[in-house]
Amino acid sequence: MVRYLEYYLSVMRIAILQQLQYRIANYFFLFGMIAESIVYMVVWSTVAISKGGDVGGLSPGEFAAYFIVGIVVNNMSIGLSPYSWEWRVQRGLLSGELIYPIHPLHHDVAYYAGSNLVTTVLCIPIVAILAWLFNPILATNWYGVIVFFLSLLGAYLIDTLILSILGMITFWTTRVAGIYELLFALELLLSGRMIPLNIMPGWVQQIALYLPFQWTFYFPVESLIGNLSPNQLILGLGMQCVWIVIGIVGIKLIWRSGVRQYTAVGN
Repeated sequence: MVRYLEYYLSVMRIAILQQLQYRIANYFFLFGMIAESIVYMVVWSTVAISKGGDVGGLSPGEFAAYFIVGIVVNNMSIGLSPYSWEWRVQRGLLSGELIYPIHPLHHDVAYYAGSNLVTTVLCIPIVAILAWLFNPILATNWYGVIVFFLSLLGAYLIDTLILSILGMITFWTTRVAGIYELLFALELLLSGRMIPLNIMPGWVQQIALYLPFQWTFYFPVESLIGNLSPNQLILGLGMQCVWIVIGIVGIKLIWRSGVRQYTAVGN
């Protein structure tokens, strides 16, 4: 465990140093991600005002809090894209990684953990400006803040594991784009990124309860806003642990089968 910890810290340091060298590029990347949340926030705040002050019990200030916190959650849960796995297989880059005494996923988890720290720090001034402009309403409590930080780690690991499982499909097919776009559409609707789940129909909320998506976005956001009871916070952390275990088991099964037939496609 000590060696793994040293490895993770070393890779994270490398990622942080690399990302600090490309601050302007990171800001352009951030603007693209933040624009999505701002659009949703403005749309739902406008709808709330037109409906007399709220939609599904949420006021414009509560929508502002939801989507502004969502910016932080989005930045902290970025993982390796399935397209990167596709590139590894097509170009034969995975061949060199197979000789390492450690699973390639460890590098991915450590690298993006360090990278996400940099992008999150860079987005803090933007979040502060948005908070000043839109007056978010939060009912944060101390235990919700603790759960929020724990849930960010859980959300990151779940996202990374799911995207890696999807990326490993390229052991059997050279293109993963179609499947990824389908998963992205489901995630957009059922994670709460576009529409807060508590204003969605009951049957949608029930479906989302048994899928991993809401535990990577809606749950971390709501834990900081203060809309969840202690029992709901514990349940959320438990569900994150369940999906992390499912993801690890899935990785192990797919990896063992996929590596046996791995061949590089490109040159």
